Amino acid sequence: MITASIWIELPEGYYITDLSQAFPDATFRLLAGVHTGETAVELGEIIAKQPTAAAEQFAAHPTVQEYQQLELTDDRSLGKYETTDTGLYAFIEDSSLPPEFPITAKDGWFQLDFTGTRERFDQLRAGLDAAGMAYELHSLVESDESSALLTSRQREVLDTAMRKGYFEVPRQCTLAELATQFEIDKSTASTIIRRGENRILQWFLAGQGQRTVG
Repeated sequence: MITASIWIELPEGYYITDLSQAFPDATFRLLAGVHTGETAVELGEIIAKQPTAAAEQFAAHPTVQEYQQLELTDDRSLGKYETTDTGLYAFIEDSSLPPEFPITAKDGWFQLDFTGTRERFDQLRAGLDAAGMAYELHSLVESDESSALLTSRQREVLDTAMRKGYFEVPRQCTLAELATQFEIDKSTASTIIRRGENRILQWFLAGQGQRTVG
């Protein structure tokens, strides 16, 4: 099983390429996104010294539609919007990789977290090479043990969620109750749970679990 973090150079012309290069010191985080055919509906966060300027340019980009600013502070802007730029989803779908949110972009590059088999990791790198996309491998952990699959935080939150009945039908514990226990907001708790679930599913369907069933 491979767990890796890869920074990939964004293609020219994407809204996130233009914005991250226009504000190279800012961090753009795609917190959630749904590909709906020709467009994608996304929830995006900008962390910058000039969040207002970055958000205004974001909303004015020709590929961004119906931008709605949900929150604005001195160093953070949160917005919901629709975009016709769906190349990132096409790349991930072609690579047979479910996206692990949040996806971070900075100064023309975006971070892709990967969890899967060595075979799929090699396919991903081959696809990047074939497409001529520049990338940098920032971290890679290879292990045959499922215990290395989750971070300690993901394991802690998922274990508590399971013990308290969060995954039961009907639920015996709410997301808000979990977030309160760990002194985090609901969005952070949801992200930890989703990423943990994604890694477990990837391991089961594409790795050890698939070999056991087959």
